[in-house]
Amino acid sequence: MANKSRPPTKPYPKPPASDGDGNHIRNEILLGLPPREADLLIPKLELMRLKTHHVLHEPGDTLKSAYFCNSGLISILSVFPDGKSVEVGLVGKEGFVGIPLVAGFRTAATRAIAQIEATAFRVDGEWFRGALLQCPTIERRLQQFAQIMAMQTTQIAACNRLHEVEERLARWLLMSADRIGSNSVPLTQEFLAQMLGTRRSSVSVAAGILQRAGLITYTRGDVKIIERKKLEEAACECYEIMQGQVAKWRGEAR
Repeated sequence: MANKSRPPTKPYPKPPASDGDGNHIRNEILLGLPPREADLLIPKLELMRLKTHHVLHEPGDTLKSAYFCNSGLISILSVFPDGKSVEVGLVGKEGFVGIPLVAGFRTAATRAIAQIEATAFRVDGEWFRGALLQCPTIERRLQQFAQIMAMQTTQIAACNRLHEVEERLARWLLMSADRIGSNSVPLTQEFLAQMLGTRRSSVSVAAGILQRAGLITYTRGDVKIIERKKLEEAACECYEIMQGQVAKWRGEAR
């Protein structure tokens, strides 16, 4: 007896490309949601426009909100009692700020600050913690993102200890460019020094080395990547290691 042919499986419709107010959604986590979860979450989102140096939270703050980065760049900083800080993570349109909420925690351990003018979709933290129980896909995607952030934090810590400033600067510029989708990164030497955990004079010397090699141009407040491939060669192996691990994990998650 011949097997009856099954009707073709209908693909899930794509989640909306904009929120209820017509704001375009670029965040990759939101764009990958199934319709049921998108219908639950997206009406609860509020688009925020974040100016450079806008602080989303400080260590010890209660996480009243979580954020899906939509454009620009947000830095995650480890802050010491004397006020000094160093960057331990970067979040662009691929990511999310508020990872402790996913694990059931309510307080922040780090500072999150808009490093480049950004937009982000904000959601109430308490509501979001409850909504995760109904949203297995978004919970899984955020768990995966948390693992990626943890891996990058570990690699950056090793990088800051073992590699020269110009190698770290090249790695950092590549990571930033990837997240904002542009080879122009609007930053000052002072902020770069804070991100890399080094002196401003060291950043000046490192930027000069990369500029004389024709890899970047640097003017006050703006860095442009001129030779992307050569900048990758000038960066320490940390950039390639992180890119390779993320690609491997994303392949495993499909």
